[in-house]
Order: sequence, then C-alpha cells, then structure tokens
Amino acid sequence: MYLRLIAVVLCLLLLNACAPTATAVKGKVVPTQKDTNSINQLMKSDLDRVADLELRENTQSLRTLMTKMYKRNPVELKKSTSDTVEKMVDWVFEGDHGWNFEMLNNAQDLDAMYLAFKPEYKGDRVLAFIVGIQTMMIKARGNKTEFYITDVVDPQSVYNTARNIEIAAWKLSNTRDENGNLYFLTNEMQAGKDQNLSFEREIGKMIGRTDLYAEVLAERSQRGITKFTQGFATKVFLPISIPFAR
Repeated sequence: MYLRLIAVVLCLLLLNACAPTATAVKGKVVPTQKDTNSINQLMKSDLDRVADLELRENTQSLRTLMTKMYKRNPVELKKSTSDTVEKMVDWVFEGDHGWNFEMLNNAQDLDAMYLAFKPEYKGDRVLAFIVGIQTMMIKARGNKTEFYITDVVDPQSVYNTARNIEIAAWKLSNTRDENGNLYFLTNEMQAGKDQNLSFEREIGKMIGRTDLYAEVLAERSQRGITKFTQGFATKVFLPISIPFAR
C-alpha cells in the first residue's frame, strides 16, 4: 500500500513537472500510453507505469534540448545534415538506427558524452551529447524502454544517471576549446540582455525526475543508494551498470 501511494505521488509529480513543455516539439504533446486498457497493461505494476512515464518525459526533454542546442549552435547541425532542425531531431529520436550513428563511430552512453567535449573531435557535438544522455538513461534501465513486472531496474544506476546529467550540464556551461570558446552556446546571462535559462530549467527537470525515480526504486527493493559528493571540476562521469534479471 505504501509503495502504491509513492508511485501515485511520483506519477502526479512527473506530470506536473512536464506540463510546460508538453508541446515543445513541432506542436506534439507528450506521448501517452496507447494501450492503457489492453492485456499488455496487466503485466505492469504501478511503478512500471511510472517508469514508462519517467523515461518518456525525459526523452521529451531531450528532444526539446536538442532543438534548442541546434538553434543556438547551427554549425553543429551542418556537420550532420542540410535538413532543418526539426527533421534532424525527428530522425534521431524516431529513425531506424538503433542509436548507432556512424558519425559517432557508434559511441553510446558515457563514451558519446565524453566525445562531445573532446578537443580533437570534429563531428556533430550536439548529436554526441544527446545520444550519450539518451542511451545512458536506457542502459541504466536495463536497456529497456518499456517496463513490466518481471523487469529489474538498479536504483544506483538511475541515481548515477542523475549525477551524470548534472556533470554534463556543468560541462555545457564551462568546458572550452583551446581558444577559450565554449563548445556549446546554451544559457544567455549577459548584462543588458534578456536572460535565457531554458536549458538549465529543462535539465533541472530531468535531474528531478530521475532522482525521484531512483528513490522510489530503492524504497521498493529495500536497497540503499550510495550518494556521491563530487566536485564538477573532476569531470568524471559515474559508472552505469545493467542489472541482472530476476
């Protein structure tokens, strides 16, 4: 009963946190579960449904971030395609590529995230950054994008994912090339101009959802989470492991 209450509260919080960006990409609302009343749903617990929602909402946030990053960094888009931002984002999140991109040498999760900030990398840094975070989130959830009663998700890996998103956000605002220029233009905070903190807010929502999901997972499994106090300047991402099935 206690776990059910936590799951319901988490679900409500996730919905509330994501409401402002529900139509951020090409007028599309956040996707809903299409088979809510099907037999398929009988194989899901309340927490499984919350897991589905949490990953969908974070994916939607990443779509929003990718769109914003390409618009502020058009030179990165040109490294990948002559298409519009919207077509590129649609292809990345809906294309038949299995999250393997030749231009990234098929790098995923932490490898792709490091690639985005490597001085010698000449490819699309926005693509590397977004692919890295998305595949890291999926890996932390046992390489699954939909969840059922028999699935196991490691709360420590989900917690580590939230910390890695924090570190990635710090890198966005602080990592510079050999000429002292930021690799990415994101938030705008110059005096005399309207402040644009939309990147920070979107990433903050992702961190909040992920942290809350990790805490609920730990409560259900009665497994503690090792919490890290790590200076961002160390620039070291935390490991993500795939849990063993029951």
